[in-house]
Amino acid sequence: MSIERILVAMVCLGCTASFSAQGLYVSVPMHLKSAKTYYVVGQIAGTDPDEFMVDTGSSYTTINESTLGKLQAKGNSQYLRDLVAILADGNELVVPIYRISNIEIGGVCILDNVEVAVFPAKTRQILGLSALRKASPFQFSVNPPELRLSNCQASESEQSTTLDFS
Repeated sequence: MSIERILVAMVCLGCTASFSAQGLYVSVPMHLKSAKTYYVVGQIAGTDPDEFMVDTGSSYTTINESTLGKLQAKGNSQYLRDLVAILADGNELVVPIYRISNIEIGGVCILDNVEVAVFPAKTRQILGLSALRKASPFQFSVNPPELRLSNCQASESEQSTTLDFS
């Protein structure tokens, strides 16, 4: 199959893709919120889609206790250890670290076996480096606001139209 046909097929799937020296990138649109922070839509192991603040300064992707409860009910999380987290305001908080089966980012990028920190109640969820490292090399762009991720597995909707590169 020619490279032109592959690119046309990807555009038809609604996935923006480009090639670089490192390989294939997929683009995930971000949206800006009032606090000058960027968000993407994510879905963890079959839970409902939710917003994740993109934070390249956060060592871990974070989820809240509500999301963890849903994952535990489906057997999609595994407790690993506790960690002392240092928050943006300098305070410390002991948080549990779990491995989640997968996270889908923007409907186009699935990452398996991601370590996440669990924060209390229904706190904001964060897409941090524990997930972004798996999608590296990645690019964060503010104009246009998008994440460009690599090393992704195709989402289920894309798997039905997987292309053979051999």
